[in-house]
Amino acid sequence: MEIEIATIGGYEEVGRQMTAVRAGDDVVVFDMGLNLSQVLIHDNVETEKMHSLDLIDMGAIPDDRIMSELEGDVKAIVPTHGHLDHIGAISKLAHRYDAPVVATPFTIELVKQQVESEQKFGVENDLVKMDAGETMTIGDSGQVELEFVNVTHSIIDAINPVLHTPEGAVVYGLDKRMDHTPVIGDPIDMKRFREIGREGEGVLCYIEDCTNANKKGRTPSESVARRHLKDVMYSMEDYSGGIVATTFSSHIARVKSLVEFARDIGRQPVLLGRSMEKYSGTAERLGFVDFPGDLGMFGHRKSVDRTFKRVMKEGKGNFLPIVTGHQGEPRAMLTRMGRGETPYELEDGDKVIFSARVIPEPTNEGQRYQSERLLGMQGARIYDDIHVSGHLNQEGHYEMLQALQPQNIIPAHQDMSGFSSYVNLCESEGYKMGRDLHVTRNGNLIQLTE
Repeated sequence: MEIEIATIGGYEEVGRQMTAVRAGDDVVVFDMGLNLSQVLIHDNVETEKMHSLDLIDMGAIPDDRIMSELEGDVKAIVPTHGHLDHIGAISKLAHRYDAPVVATPFTIELVKQQVESEQKFGVENDLVKMDAGETMTIGDSGQVELEFVNVTHSIIDAINPVLHTPEGAVVYGLDKRMDHTPVIGDPIDMKRFREIGREGEGVLCYIEDCTNANKKGRTPSESVARRHLKDVMYSMEDYSGGIVATTFSSHIARVKSLVEFARDIGRQPVLLGRSMEKYSGTAERLGFVDFPGDLGMFGHRKSVDRTFKRVMKEGKGNFLPIVTGHQGEPRAMLTRMGRGETPYELEDGDKVIFSARVIPEPTNEGQRYQSERLLGMQGARIYDDIHVSGHLNQEGHYEMLQALQPQNIIPAHQDMSGFSSYVNLCESEGYKMGRDLHVTRNGNLIQLTE
């Protein structure tokens, strides 16, 4: 059976991930994401109203025109998790394919919300839920099977999909860290990865996220970030002024920790910002997290400002606003606070907790710098980098290679310079560029078997 890989998006940047795998006549698309940096650069552009070809030309969504060169029919669109760089283009591209979107329940719910909020393209693909540990037959031959393996990442309900073919398995390894003590959900299923490496024809190809391949050691568990956050927040227990926290809205485990520790130090937490309300509300509704019944979640600007007025009236020392804006996004709550555009008045000595790192990309770095400067000019004290990454460091990569023993490797989720550390790591394990280690760009085809 012919196995061919189309590297469509995410092979020249971090963002707009999209990869297609053809097994005979059956094609499965993994991820269909947005390049958030390109959207941020065009901050005054309403991308939801633009034509897909214009979005492709501006680099916001994957250029999927290479799909016309694949000799087969798309049977499924499979996002690995709910981050926008993996699902953000589904509402703009999925209508081109007569195939269901297959994902875990939390991811499916986020896709559904994304599609409903953008009706321009009339996306009507079926949305099919599949849990980690389950399988699905792909196509009519009965020879190709899709499996979801549980992984841990900075968002709940993440998986690595595996396409089992007569030639061996194709493992799509974006995005994960090796967390054996997560705050929410089950640990990464390394037992299953090791089994896949030993079954049948083994692993024909492993497509891997290279984000932290230049960092030594192991990525710490989310439980480590939780302990760090607890230590920081408990140190503020006797502070009577304002404390504000920000983190990734999609990072439900971190939001959960912030909510719990706020109550421990005698403050009422409140979630503010559209994405904060969206992700936490969805996670609670689906039963992934149990927040206190009186936890306020407010996304609309008027309701957010009403909440800020209440906080100022009843005393900043009684509340912990948990807000959007960890990357300094221009329209996010924390950025507005820094510009003095909300009823919340920052004063000398107020604490701002960034439970997130800056995404290493010039647009984000510039915006975050500006946000911190604005906050500092109002007297705020910054608590930075209370975080652990959602991606594998070097030892995690070595462990995955040892578990899977893949015949071929395709680095992803970086640009050319970002691939270099992972290439060196793979070559130290006996792989060779141009033979079984395939460094590629967006829009290329790699034929693995004939």
